[in-house]
Amino acid sequence: MSSHATSLLSVESVYVHFGGLKALSNIHCEINAGEVVGLIGPNGAGKTTLFNVLSGLVKPTSGQLSLEGMQRPWLEPHELVEQGIARTLQGVGLFGDLTVLENVMIGAEIHARAGLARALFGANKQSENELRRRAQIALENTYCADLADRRADSLPYPITKRVAIARALVSNPKLLLLDEPAGGLGVQDIEWMKGLIRNIRGTTSVLIVEHHMDVVMSVCDRIYVLNFGELIAEGTPEQVRENPAVVAAYLGSHAGAQ
Repeated sequence: MSSHATSLLSVESVYVHFGGLKALSNIHCEINAGEVVGLIGPNGAGKTTLFNVLSGLVKPTSGQLSLEGMQRPWLEPHELVEQGIARTLQGVGLFGDLTVLENVMIGAEIHARAGLARALFGANKQSENELRRRAQIALENTYCADLADRRADSLPYPITKRVAIARALVSNPKLLLLDEPAGGLGVQDIEWMKGLIRNIRGTTSVLIVEHHMDVVMSVCDRIYVLNFGELIAEGTPEQVRENPAVVAAYLGSHAGAQ
């Protein structure tokens, strides 16, 4: 694996065993400043496991993690924001009885941790105003500012995904981990999602796990391809698209996928 001075996050020699099952074997991955990296593969390939390793939800059996060129212990989920990392989940996970703005403000609380968790409830007016300002900016960046006062449970599904991304972006992360952002979206909303990813890349690097090949191929600078827990290919979208191992394992059966 190459080493870049601008590398935000890199992992090497990652193995994950669940009992006798080898979920990941000798995986490496690198995400550099200002780029969008894709992670693809058939169902059961190990994508979610690797995503969860990077998110601190799964502790690998062995392997090394480096952040901005410095090797360090594997992250716990609550340490992500300290390192400038935010993530979304496959499930949107909004609080339906709160407004859009309140949902994003809660994201800011979670990301900022100490002290700010009380701000939404009025314990610190200055902190509450700062949370509100940051949340409004995040909503503007995801084209949801006009929905700030709507209850989350009144929104159509595609809009809830925008709000979930706003909640992740509210901490101004260096790296955003997106898990199936196009899942469940129609053609028009997928085009919007691709535009958003392109727009934020200037300030936030992105790792995207996605089944929609047109999304991955059109927004990613580099792609890693997993199959049966092993890395079978990596490179630019053009290189991956033409790789015989990838075609045989995955792209051949997804040629018509959106």
